This record gives sequence, structure tokens and C-alpha cells, in this order.
Amino acid sequence: MMLEADTGMRPASDVPALELRGVGKCFRLYRDINRSLKEKIINWRKRGYELFWALRGVDLTVYQGETLSVIGPNGSGKSTMLRMMTGIMKPNEGSITTHGTIAALLDLGAGFHPDLTGRENIYLNASILGIRRRQLEPIFQEIIDFSELGPFIDNQVKNYSAGMYVRLGFSVAININPDILLVDEVLAVGDESFQAKCLDRITRLQSSGKTIVLVTHNADMAASISHRVLWLEKGRVRMLGDPQKVVEEYHKAMSTQPEGSEFGNREIVIDRVQILDGEGRPTEAFRTGEPLVLRVHYQAMRPVKDPVFSIRFYDRLGLMVYGTNTSLGDVVIPELRGSGTVEFAIPNLSMLDGRYYVTVAAHTRDCQLNYHLLEKKYYFDVTSPVRAAGYLAMDCRVRVVPES
Repeated sequence: MMLEADTGMRPASDVPALELRGVGKCFRLYRDINRSLKEKIINWRKRGYELFWALRGVDLTVYQGETLSVIGPNGSGKSTMLRMMTGIMKPNEGSITTHGTIAALLDLGAGFHPDLTGRENIYLNASILGIRRRQLEPIFQEIIDFSELGPFIDNQVKNYSAGMYVRLGFSVAININPDILLVDEVLAVGDESFQAKCLDRITRLQSSGKTIVLVTHNADMAASISHRVLWLEKGRVRMLGDPQKVVEEYHKAMSTQPEGSEFGNREIVIDRVQILDGEGRPTEAFRTGEPLVLRVHYQAMRPVKDPVFSIRFYDRLGLMVYGTNTSLGDVVIPELRGSGTVEFAIPNLSMLDGRYYVTVAAHTRDCQLNYHLLEKKYYFDVTSPVRAAGYLAMDCRVRVVPES
């Protein structure tokens, strides 16, 4: 088992927001199950149990303004740790110290009463988080608008879908302006548009210096939005530090490196794809500004008129960063026969740090028919000396001009 030192892109602040010292949490696992009242009476002294340590020996400091993502397989103690941070659970060992107000989005529907309406549950949920009614009133409508529940806000929440629960709970937690926001995996329940909206709001909270602890099974998303990533396994810290390094090691250990997918009628078969550097050498590692060559080897199973070859690059969250094709490049292929190669040469790779997944395809000009599409089956990594945020490195010269 590997334990990495506490490293990573931590914010400048050295002021702790959360401190865990030697934290451990155990539960009783009972060996015998008494299925009837008679069995319970007879065996009430005999029932044995074992102690199961969900967490043991966890030392962690989360700093003010930091976003920390927690990843790990099921049963690794992620949600247990988050519940102890909120105070819902108490550790059996060690101590947890918090500095600032906390808002948490944990179990689906936590803090909601099923017989109350969404509107009434906003007041209830806010009161649980320590927000007084007079503090809530100025942001009440903003909470409703963010949830996008519309007329359903006055329905009983027991009639809500899982996605509606998430919308309401996240809207309350995100709008009360906490110092520390704790979010469990419940975000995975929302639809794509609401997830994007939540991530945008999390980005805004990051910019305003809020502390965020996010438990997620989406390791790639964790690497994209976090200053550090904590990998828990069997209740202990397996690795803590640089998001990309931790996630790469996690992928290796869990064997979850994306394999991609492919489909098409195979009238044109893409039988090999090469990612090359400027010298024509195969590689998956580039630096910003270096050339990249993508070589697509194909075989036409029959003569195909007017085909188009395309490439697309995606980030870890599945957002397309760049795309082009032979048609956009004014390359016309009147008819394709036999085997050959299509080469896409990028003289200056302008992306910033990150892993980028590659999709290649052969299709008709109107994109209605795919001959062969290889979806995110390849990837390359970019490291950048440029200090900037986003996806692209641009030449930006900053100067201050005093007024005359």
C-alpha cells in the first residue's frame, strides 16, 4: 500500500478550515440475526458482534479556500468521514475541529420532511443548518429559482423524484453562503444541465474563497475542480496530494481507465490511430506549445464516395475542447479505395494542464452515417509552464497604465 505525502496545488491560505487528528469510527457488525421475538428473548445475552472500523487513523487538514475531493471504492469510509465533519456522527477515536459555518448536502432527502411542501422544507432545512428566518428571507426566491422546481415547490416532497430532491437540497446548501460546503455523491442524481449549473456555482464559491469538500465516484471530475484529492481505501488514507497524480494512481488500482467505445457500419475501418510528437515518435505526454500529429490509418472495405475524417479532443468532464475534420480543412476526398492514412498535424498545442481524450471518426459529409467512430479510445496528457486557468494558453500581456 502506498501512502503519499500531503502535496498538491493547495491555496495560499495556511489557515485551517477543518482539522482531523487520528480520527477513527467503528460500528458493530452482529453475527446472529434473530428473526422472531422468541429468538430475541432467548438469545438476548448470547448475541455476538464484531467491531468494524469504517475509518481509522485519519489525519487531515483542509485549508480555508481549498477544494478537496474525496475518492475511493464503495465502503472506503468517504461518506462516514463527511458525516463526522458535519457533526452528525461522533468519532470513536481522535478529534475533528471546524472553523466556520458548515452547509452539507449528504443523503438524498436529509433534512426534509416528506409531508411538508418544498417551500416549507426550505425553511426546515435552513433551520437545521442554523439559518434564521430573517436571514433566509432575502435569498428565499433565489433558492426557489435555482432549484428550477417551478410549481412543484408547493407540492409535498414525498412526491418528488430523486432529481427533484437533489435540486432542492443543493439549492438551499449553495445559496446560504456557508464558509464550508460539504457535498456527498448525491450530485450524480441530477440531470446533466443541473450538474453543470451546480459545478458553475461551485466554481463561483471557489473564486470567493469558500472551502469545499466533495465526495465523488467521478475521479476525473475530482481532478478537474480540486486543489487536492484524498483517496480513501478500507478506512485509511491511501494517497493525498496532486489531483492528477492521485487520480492516475486510483485509475490504475481500480482498473477504470476509460476504454471508450466504437460503432459504425465498418464500410471504412479505422484500424490504427497514432499520437506522435513533432519528430514522429509515439507519445502520450506533451508540453503546451509542442507539436502533435494524429495519424489515422484506415481501410475502405468498398469504394466510398466523399467521406469525411474528423478528430475531437475532450477534457475529463466530457466537454469538447477542440474539433476539426477534413471538410473544415478544405480537404476533399472524392472517393476512397483500399487502405491509407489521414494525418492531422497541430504545430502548436495550446491546451493547458490536463488529460485529453481523443475521438476519431470516418463519416458522411452530413454526419448522418458513421462508417467507423472510435469514441474517446485514446488520450494524451499536457503539462504547461503557463500560469493560467481554463483550457487554452494564450499570449496575454498585462500592464498597468496610470491615468494622466
